[in-house]
Amino acid sequence: MQSNIVVRKLASAIGAEVVGVNLADETMSDETVAFLRQAWLDNLVLLFRDQNLTHEQHIAFSRRLGELETHEAIPKFCHPDHPEILLVTNFENTGKKLVVGRQWHSDLSTTTRPALGSLLYCDEAPEVGGDTMFGNMYRSWETLPEPYKRMLVGMRAKHDMTVARETRARRSAEELADIRRRNPPVLQPVVRYHDETGKPALYVAEMTTVELEGLTEEQSRPVLEYLYKHSTEPENTYRHRWQPGDLLMWDNRCAIHMAMGDYHDDARRVMYRTTLRGEPSGELA
Repeated sequence: MQSNIVVRKLASAIGAEVVGVNLADETMSDETVAFLRQAWLDNLVLLFRDQNLTHEQHIAFSRRLGELETHEAIPKFCHPDHPEILLVTNFENTGKKLVVGRQWHSDLSTTTRPALGSLLYCDEAPEVGGDTMFGNMYRSWETLPEPYKRMLVGMRAKHDMTVARETRARRSAEELADIRRRNPPVLQPVVRYHDETGKPALYVAEMTTVELEGLTEEQSRPVLEYLYKHSTEPENTYRHRWQPGDLLMWDNRCAIHMAMGDYHDDARRVMYRTTLRGEPSGELA
């Protein structure tokens, strides 16, 4: 079946489009799934266009790749009938408008089971704007100056869900306290070794990383700000313009992403995400 599948690069640093696959196909062979997984490991981000998926089909394909999260840590974004589906929209399932993910991050880095991967399906997209950007954290580590590498190997950083810019701006003190209760800060390795490829990747991101272990926030800030800038240089990224029917899957172990906020509040951006559960990483701070 692989002879009918074409994998073509989307950008030099990260991302590829897969042509010739219907993700709703319940008869997809294990051989084809293995082929897609290898393409994913090779490219970090895979795009499948022109899909027509029900929630059940989205969940079923995702399960071929691993165990799924049921998103207990962020219940306000869960689909009411499918806990495996996270609502990635500009409103909660309560109808409250909210913006999320508008800084660079890796999904669930603020837990001790960070996401292995995410599969995001586009139902509605703004006519203009609402793109998602991705960065290759293998390359971010590879291209760091050697003095930084020597300093950072073996170091940990604190990740905190409540420090995200939009969360602080739009949540009440009571909501922030509830978020922190559900998701206390976690210490994660600054250099994370991929459990399938074995390759090292930088594992910090501006939305959640607060400080380096052993340093104060003030002392950590110049180092972290350099790492954020270094890891998101244009040559290290891919920017995806969404179309309804797109499914995009990315590897959170070695890629970061950010949702662009360049669209009007009244424009609908409706997407559904399944999340592959990762291996244990980090510990409560």
